[in-house]
Amino acid sequence: MDFGFDAATEDYRKRLLAFMDEHVYPAEAGFHSPDWSPPPILEELKAAARGAGLWNLFLPGEHGAGLTNLQYAPLAEITGRSPAIAPAALNCAAPDTGNMEVLAEFGSDEQKREWLQPLLDGTIRSAFAMTEPQVASSDATNIGTRIERDGDDYVITGRKFYITGAMNPNCKIFIVMGKTDPDAARHVQQSMVLVPRDTPGVTVKRGMTVFGYTDGDHGGHAEVLFDAVRVPRSNLIGAEGGGFAISQARLGPGRIHHCMRLIGMAERALELMCTRALSRTPFGKPLAEQGVVQEWIAESRVRIEQARLLVLKAAWLMDTVGNKGAHTEIQAIKIIVPQTVEWIVDKAIQTHGAAGVGQDTPLAALWAGARTLRLADGPDEVHKRSLARRELNRYRSAAS
Repeated sequence: MDFGFDAATEDYRKRLLAFMDEHVYPAEAGFHSPDWSPPPILEELKAAARGAGLWNLFLPGEHGAGLTNLQYAPLAEITGRSPAIAPAALNCAAPDTGNMEVLAEFGSDEQKREWLQPLLDGTIRSAFAMTEPQVASSDATNIGTRIERDGDDYVITGRKFYITGAMNPNCKIFIVMGKTDPDAARHVQQSMVLVPRDTPGVTVKRGMTVFGYTDGDHGGHAEVLFDAVRVPRSNLIGAEGGGFAISQARLGPGRIHHCMRLIGMAERALELMCTRALSRTPFGKPLAEQGVVQEWIAESRVRIEQARLLVLKAAWLMDTVGNKGAHTEIQAIKIIVPQTVEWIVDKAIQTHGAAGVGQDTPLAALWAGARTLRLADGPDEVHKRSLARRELNRYRSAAS
């Protein structure tokens, strides 16, 4: 495993670091939206990113920049230093990233023309409607939303919540997961269909906060009702009954992208912790001379390096043996990286005192983001159970 930057990665890093200094960090103070809509300056940032050749970096193959996961990892880390702005400015923000990957891999030619291309161009946004309030959505086979055939149409009925991006007025398309055949085998009951936002019967009922944040910078999160929503059967993504498999293909890259950005969040928090410790002087000496603060700083550096190496290993495995071969490492980073970053941001907040919980630093928002990612794309406990079973099976096989 060689994690050194190749020439292409180094070139992208140089341009991205300059873009962050010139465009992203100066925009932070006035960026956050008081409602659910992204601030107007985002369109200016997107134009600047395209002009700098920093666009769709996450997507391999013909539709994106053609980078490997290992090449993309240090770039995503840099965007994680300002997670409300940089990913969206580069058209590398969830849930659009996962939706573009789904359409690129499983979409029909017509679906790619109608929905993938505008997403690649950044002219529309999208949402992924899987999570439901009435069921344990950490197990996607629990999905209760029905997708029923009616002639040449599908009729969709169900209730979703915490649907990221749905509050954005530019969100034009939903990928909706529901059950097409409740009597089929457990993992082939589900399907995914494309539902345009303006389809009759679609109601974005309310915005949902995350630790009090609207997350309008990310397009917000919403409760969405589907009341006998009718779409043509051509809106089916892939094969009927393939929804669960598609969801797993989508979530693997999504999980590692989150973890890549989380490393950048941790670096930003540690930087703020160190500068605060050097500039603040309570009880006659700088905080930087307090043993407990030195311990936090040292421990933060160690934890960041450990987390980064595991993320890079997972990225390398995805590139070399595929997502399935990297399953253990993807679950491992999904367990440890959000926890690690939450701990580091918490210590940075503590170092700042009251200032750490307010709007004058990005720390409170970074903490909320890291804490949320211990639930998003599967809670810690589910990943731990799955990982433990896989580990135990190695020894069961050996014993038998």
